[in-house]
Amino acid sequence: MGESVYINGQFVPPSEAKVSVLDRGYLYGDGVFEGIRAYNGRIFRLDQHLERLYRSAKAIVLDIPLTPEEFKDVIIETVRRNELRDCYIRVVVSRGEGDLGLNPMSCHTPPTIVVIASSIALYPEEVYEQGLDLITCTTRRNLPTALNPEIKSLNYLNNILASIEVVRAGAHEGLMLNHLGFVAEATADNLFIVRDGLLKTPPSHTGILEGITRQVVVELAEAMELPLREEQLTVYEVYTADECFLTGTAAEIVPAARCDGRIIGDGKPGPITKRLMASFKEVTVTEGVSVG
Repeated sequence: MGESVYINGQFVPPSEAKVSVLDRGYLYGDGVFEGIRAYNGRIFRLDQHLERLYRSAKAIVLDIPLTPEEFKDVIIETVRRNELRDCYIRVVVSRGEGDLGLNPMSCHTPPTIVVIASSIALYPEEVYEQGLDLITCTTRRNLPTALNPEIKSLNYLNNILASIEVVRAGAHEGLMLNHLGFVAEATADNLFIVRDGLLKTPPSHTGILEGITRQVVVELAEAMELPLREEQLTVYEVYTADECFLTGTAAEIVPAARCDGRIIGDGKPGPITKRLMASFKEVTVTEGVSVG
């Protein structure tokens, strides 16, 4: 069938998938999105991703003109038309076209809906064997009372500013602290540490996006009888952890070896991290919505 992008009810080649310059997603970052993975012809945790998409939309008073079931069919068909078995799916919903004013009520079109299925590689393969090099970013995570990180909005400038720091430092990823100085998450991933056999991860009220992969790790830890606690973490606790890893849809589970020049543990992926990585791969090839 060739490459196809879904946009507002049609499947078109990427070169023909156009969004208006008056679209509020372009003008103001006024919209929401999801990144989803498909493995071996199955879309992983599709229902959970759609639930989060609709929660984000509700939080910004954006009515998605498709039911969750209709949206699910669109995503499945997009993957099918691109003839992909393993891919990354980007789902975007903006408020639609308006005028140049800030008032969202100025929109004169329905929300813009785009679904793209393609490939993604966030980190080189050797990072999964050797571990990430992390830095602590000076850019703080958005305040939940200003722009709640639980809303997966199109406005990612907070994360981008932190990512610029990472690139300039020559690191792989960066930790973002909240306004109180506690570790929230990485620029695009959630964080876990291991100390004395106990898994720890920042709670949602720290100012994080509750990741789908983060939830998978919570479930895997329970099934593997690994003790896990949600609690506020300092950078010191990351420095002195036995193990550290990040989780995200694009990254999956990726170990961290260093942070701000300090070696974490023995500087290699730890045993608990490796067990979770192996279990996660097993889950991804057995779960999911078939694309047929």
